[in-house]
Amino acid sequence: MKKLEYTNFLEEIAVFLDKVNAFQEKISKNYFETKNFQELQEENLSLFKNIVEYKESYCNPAFAVKIFERELGQLLSAIYSDFRSLIKAIFTKNDNSIVKYKEFYKKLSGADDYDEILNLYRNFKRENLKDDLENFYSDNFTLSSKNHKIFEDINLEDDRYLFRYGKYISENEIKLMNFMRKYPKDKLQNLAQIIVEGYIRGFEKDNKDITLRHKVRVIYNIGQELLIKEIFDLFKKSNLQGIAVLTETTSPNKQYEYDHNFDKALYFDENFITLEKESLNNMNTEITKEMLDCSGILYIEKFGETPFTPESKPENLKYSEEQTKLANNENMMKKQFVETYFSNKERSFCIVAFPSPEIGENFEEIYEDTCKVNSLDSNVYEPIQQVIIDNLDKGEFVRVKGQHGNETDIFVKMPKINNPEKETNYFNCTADVNIPLGEIFTTPELEGTNGLLHLKNVYLNDLEFLNLKLAFENGYIKDYSCTNFEKEEDNKKYIEENLIFPHKTLPIGEFAIGTNTLAYVIAKKHNIVSKLPILIVEKMGPHFAIGDTCYSWSEDLPVYNPNGKEIIARDNCHSLQRKTDINKAYTNVHTDITLPYDELEYIKVITYDKTEIEIIKEGRFILEGTDFLNEAFQR
Repeated sequence: MKKLEYTNFLEEIAVFLDKVNAFQEKISKNYFETKNFQELQEENLSLFKNIVEYKESYCNPAFAVKIFERELGQLLSAIYSDFRSLIKAIFTKNDNSIVKYKEFYKKLSGADDYDEILNLYRNFKRENLKDDLENFYSDNFTLSSKNHKIFEDINLEDDRYLFRYGKYISENEIKLMNFMRKYPKDKLQNLAQIIVEGYIRGFEKDNKDITLRHKVRVIYNIGQELLIKEIFDLFKKSNLQGIAVLTETTSPNKQYEYDHNFDKALYFDENFITLEKESLNNMNTEITKEMLDCSGILYIEKFGETPFTPESKPENLKYSEEQTKLANNENMMKKQFVETYFSNKERSFCIVAFPSPEIGENFEEIYEDTCKVNSLDSNVYEPIQQVIIDNLDKGEFVRVKGQHGNETDIFVKMPKINNPEKETNYFNCTADVNIPLGEIFTTPELEGTNGLLHLKNVYLNDLEFLNLKLAFENGYIKDYSCTNFEKEEDNKKYIEENLIFPHKTLPIGEFAIGTNTLAYVIAKKHNIVSKLPILIVEKMGPHFAIGDTCYSWSEDLPVYNPNGKEIIARDNCHSLQRKTDINKAYTNVHTDITLPYDELEYIKVITYDKTEIEIIKEGRFILEGTDFLNEAFQR
């Protein structure tokens, strides 16, 4: 081991720990009241400097490997990144965590080689696993959530509140805060009303009793607090209590986050999973008690950030094939744990999105247009969507074919309806769990679903994919490609790690047709299609979801459309494995992939007697009774 270089590495961590000590002391002495806004901003930026100025930082695996060579460089970069969790510990006053990391640093200082450092790191992660898990679930499900306590204490009239979270604060958060302050009170209240009503309507449409549980987990973006306050006030009127479990902010460096996606590979093995299982089984009862009182989650999503295409670095840690298998087992174990206390049969959710100021100079206009889209009347769309459903229900297959360079050509097999008077395949989705409104969706049969799905340019999971092609055979991904990188193997790996992981393949879990043409037109008007979240994009054309169905973990719960018909397409042959082996039934993945209207040659229903019924032709709805959907195109 290079002793001098390792000493320099330790000195860098020591400097960081000194900074932690200084901040710890400051925060205990009315720090936020004694500093002006500019001083707080400068100190906030100082905490994230080695991520923002990333090229020659130990946080950068490429730099660390250059200094220490491959294995040691990867390990030390992961460790350095791990120490950065102390920033959160400072602002949430988690003194215990700070002490543990300082003790870990002392042990690192006495290490002599790679194997010793690796063993120290593995032991450190295992020894603290139970505390880490309890902190995670406490922060995400209980009133003891550290983020919620910060939210309760902030003074929204004081600009300095932005820095209380201990997260990176950019111009986006500052601009958003100022925008929300001048936003008309009545409009703010109207938005809150739409969101809360959507959350409650989700329970009503799924025949779930909202009175059984009383807390709502809320995720929002720093700067949106005035809206969140209005939402919490409305929740109270419905005997619900909002918990601000998590805040999101502008990433200081998305490449940094991408580079450390698989750092867990250093210590992830069967023993680690066993420890996780033991820790979950012995979870603090106060935490699980509060989990039992959570009714669901409200997620206020943001969009408009500069699209990110990551650099594929050979220095980044990757999971082995065995670890990839273990990751799937781990996901299932955690899902089952959550399901025990936070059951899908009794919970619901609501997701809604608003633009970030990063979207550009037209932010305020885009915000208003987004509000129009989020406020569309369900009563107008519901009967129109029912016309489409009535025709789709006649089909054995639906064929979707692209145009203008889009090579999509896929046949989607539909479950057979035995009682058309009482049964349907498609859910008539308006503004409830997903805002904005506008889609009809189903669970296709896997056997018989074959063909190619092609997207010329699409953003999935905040990553760009160029010429993404997914070939399906009997409902499963058989082959895949994209053109992000020069080498085919890099493109394959990119898809595997960011779409399919931790699996080798995925089934089609959903086929849907979006009907929100206004959203599509507005996106085109502002040239922001690439910046929209899937929440909105999925309403802007037909889409397929790879992974689990929309009904995962609640397939046996009857679901009805407003016309009284039961949706029977809640299962496929993959999810039905839950009846024999639940570990094989779910992928814990659900990624929506949307085809834009203008790239559609047609969507056809193919009936059992081979009659064809066109739903969309040349990107426009053509069924009688659906003309309204085309009006947005004509504006």
